Amino acid sequence: MKMLARGALATALLASGPAFAQAEAPKIDTGDTAWMLASTALVLMMTIPGLALFYAGMVRKKNVLATMMQSFAIAALVSVVWCVIGYSIAFGEGGAYFGDLSRFLLSGIAENWDKPFTLGSGDAAVATTIPETVFVMFQMTFAIITPALITGAVADRMKFSALLVFTTLWSVLIYAPIAHWVWHPNGWIFALGALDFAGGTVVHINAGVAGLVAAMVLGKRVGYGSENLSPFNLGLAVIGAALLWVGWFGFNAGSAVGANGRAGMAMLVTQLAAAAAALAWVFGEWATKGKPSVLGAISGAVAGLVAITPAAGFVLPGPALIIGIVAGLAGFWGATGLKHALGYDDSLDAFGVHGICGIVGALLTGVFAYGPLSATTASPAGTSGGMDTLLIQVYAVGATLVFCAVGTFILLKIVDAIVGLRVAEEEEREGLDVSLHGERIA
Repeated sequence: MKMLARGALATALLASGPAFAQAEAPKIDTGDTAWMLASTALVLMMTIPGLALFYAGMVRKKNVLATMMQSFAIAALVSVVWCVIGYSIAFGEGGAYFGDLSRFLLSGIAENWDKPFTLGSGDAAVATTIPETVFVMFQMTFAIITPALITGAVADRMKFSALLVFTTLWSVLIYAPIAHWVWHPNGWIFALGALDFAGGTVVHINAGVAGLVAAMVLGKRVGYGSENLSPFNLGLAVIGAALLWVGWFGFNAGSAVGANGRAGMAMLVTQLAAAAAALAWVFGEWATKGKPSVLGAISGAVAGLVAITPAAGFVLPGPALIIGIVAGLAGFWGATGLKHALGYDDSLDAFGVHGICGIVGALLTGVFAYGPLSATTASPAGTSGGMDTLLIQVYAVGATLVFCAVGTFILLKIVDAIVGLRVAEEEEREGLDVSLHGERIA
């Protein structure tokens, strides 16, 4: 088997070991499949209830239910969109930029439902020991959480109808193509050899940049800078952050696509980076503001989880600690200094945490990558960090930034013309729970 790239899903799937044995008549490995089923459930838990609680705890009481509804509705909507067309665009054969429609409505999945799944064809084919149904589900959970993250940037002011239309279009026209670029053997970023183990570009930079554009297009919340917009219930946010932290093991270690040594390393470095980032944010806030906050601690942990995502299957524990520390401080700056300096209202710091720390993680992956972790028979040295690798990472990050920013802006303008993006001022003041859903939390 010829390896066309050294990054993303490829290096995980091509990794040496029993999970990816190249037997002539491969069989489903029950251990790998069991781990991937568990990982899929963990990643879905990150959105519902994890992200739903995390975001809901940080908005005002009058918007708690509406915020939860956004995550819940996106989980339902994207599940359908993914199976109808998203999966085909992301993981259909296609070309360098866009998958084909051969898997529309999951066409062909019944033919080999009990056989191991192979991604791609010909020399570029990547064999696994899990069924395609599990791969579809695992990737679906990534497609779900990415647009759900965007909602943090526009909390308290976006129409529910607009969210549904935007999410549908964005998932198909922005998320799925970028997933194809990075994770399919035909993708052009895949071919460059960019390293993105579990979604630094595809998920976090993508969602963070889209959130920033959306926040700027919608404008600031009513009362921003003059009224008290403090979180309603940080207890909910702590529970949500804890669920995100635990679920992230499925996100990162599951991206090894098997129960193997690389999954173990990914899990270890994920824990270390999250812990280091939480401490870095807390001590940074303590030094500059006089008190370490609960919100800072949970935000720091998420920042570390974001930054280690692209690096999880490529770095060792020592570099993971460095990535976590840098991410904690960068996230703190992004959520405070940068946001205030530029004057945009990223309500729950989707860009400040996911965008900034996604960039940090993607670039530092190019610095600290340890070759043997991505070694295969076709590439026994794997991919090591260095200037060449770093430049490829810069290129991949830049391409994601530009495509996502421009595409998201165009889609927002289309949605605004169709249904309008923002609720009326009186609806915003009343709260979205009542004005959009006719309910209140208590």
